[in-house]
Amino acid sequence: MKINKIYIPFLFFSCVALGIVIGGWINYPVERTYAKNDYRAKLNRLLNFIDNEYVDEVKTDSIVDLTVTNILASLDPHSVYVTPKEQALLADNMKGDFVGVGINFYTYNDTIAVIKPIEGGPAAKAGIREGDRILFADKTKLFGKKLKSEELYNKLRGEPNSEVVLTIYRKSTKKTFKTTVVRDVIPLKSVDVATLLNATTGYIKIERFSETTGREFHTALQKLKGQGMQSLVIDLRENGGGVMESAVAIADELLKENELIVFTKNKKGAIEKTYATEEGLFERGKVTLLIDENSASASEILAGAIQDNDRGLVVGRRSFGKGLVQREMNFDDGSAVRLTIARYYTPSGRSIQKPYRKGDAAAYYKEFEDRFESGELYEKDKIKISDSLKFKTKKGRIVYGGGGIVPDIFVPLESAHGEESLEYILKTGVVGHFVFEQLDQNRKLYANLSFDQFLAAIQKDASYASKFEKYLEESGVPLKLENSKALVNRYVQAEFARQLFGDADYYRLLLKEDPMIQKVLKK
Repeated sequence: MKINKIYIPFLFFSCVALGIVIGGWINYPVERTYAKNDYRAKLNRLLNFIDNEYVDEVKTDSIVDLTVTNILASLDPHSVYVTPKEQALLADNMKGDFVGVGINFYTYNDTIAVIKPIEGGPAAKAGIREGDRILFADKTKLFGKKLKSEELYNKLRGEPNSEVVLTIYRKSTKKTFKTTVVRDVIPLKSVDVATLLNATTGYIKIERFSETTGREFHTALQKLKGQGMQSLVIDLRENGGGVMESAVAIADELLKENELIVFTKNKKGAIEKTYATEEGLFERGKVTLLIDENSASASEILAGAIQDNDRGLVVGRRSFGKGLVQREMNFDDGSAVRLTIARYYTPSGRSIQKPYRKGDAAAYYKEFEDRFESGELYEKDKIKISDSLKFKTKKGRIVYGGGGIVPDIFVPLESAHGEESLEYILKTGVVGHFVFEQLDQNRKLYANLSFDQFLAAIQKDASYASKFEKYLEESGVPLKLENSKALVNRYVQAEFARQLFGDADYYRLLLKEDPMIQKVLKK
């Protein structure tokens, strides 16, 4: 059985080290004169020489990309260039929806395998089921060759109400058939789940900050308040940020009128402050935020606003430390540059941007690995804080700047020493692929079980940790799991629940033994 190689995701939010396209290719005549110190004209002239005179054929657009990549690399780690293809995907992700067929899939043995069709989506309406293989999109073959992800997306996405004929192989019946799928707008949830942890404690998991996150969060609050919620837990773990306006909208739901949420300062020293309005849905009641070392940007601004205004407590581990403001500037070819134009500051005045040296992105991201080596992820006392960067919250509590949000209550990594990478592997798609392949061997085994019956059956099977260890080894990641079997089993069982029943049951199992959740509920 061929299994795609797995890579350990040590760096979750690595900056894309590319460049910006210089707008509009202009062929200046060779006779044109240039100012002696006009560096812009010099660059254009060089590109023009190469385009017209160089002995071999050269893709000048690639040269432009490389040139400006190097320019951006000399600035800061978060000023980046985004290609047209990347920009299209990112735009959908931030917008909160896309037009497509509505399936979760991955490439398994060079075939598109449907993990789960989105409930009520076009594929589900067309009769596509979990475990199905997509062989053709119209007449385009989609198996037996390694297609890049963007190519697959392009085949399955399209205009609203456009049709695509999919050829499906159903393993359970060993039959191939065709079905016409009418593409539609597919929402991309950024609020994964809103549920009650107990009779009065609500829980909202925010995966990322898109344009729709503020509205999703408002709807979630209304739902939980209607169910009797009196205290709220907001989970920002693994949330690398996104649309800042959505983070501000969420803070506004929780803070009282005229409380400062965030302010920015640009190179000229101009300051812009953002305050809460009078329209907050949960301005009273206990609030707790969960963060970790991969909570960044918008997540940190929200956490800082809650912490500095003494609105609630922050639980977890020190956040990533991204406090730079980017402005997106678009080019005519669909590409864009995200250029750092200012810095964010929390209400107490602290910058949570961690230090960096211009032109040294490698060292910037290595700081993430340094946290493993220093023991910071296991012991609060190992967190590096500077006494010179002390700030005070509204009620006079001491908080620190200089690199991320330091939590009020520390919770260490769950995995054992020496198995630090395991916890990050479990949070990627690897577990989902493993579970899919386990289910694919005999889907009938779970076909007609209720959730309680499923739970009883899977908890009796103690073999999944060893199976997962073997799966990792075959995939190129030899990792001994002897000391973390309970952790592995919890993630595997939760993923079975997600693929068989849905997201709500996934979190129902995942959160049951979650150390941060347990810490919150015991407070």
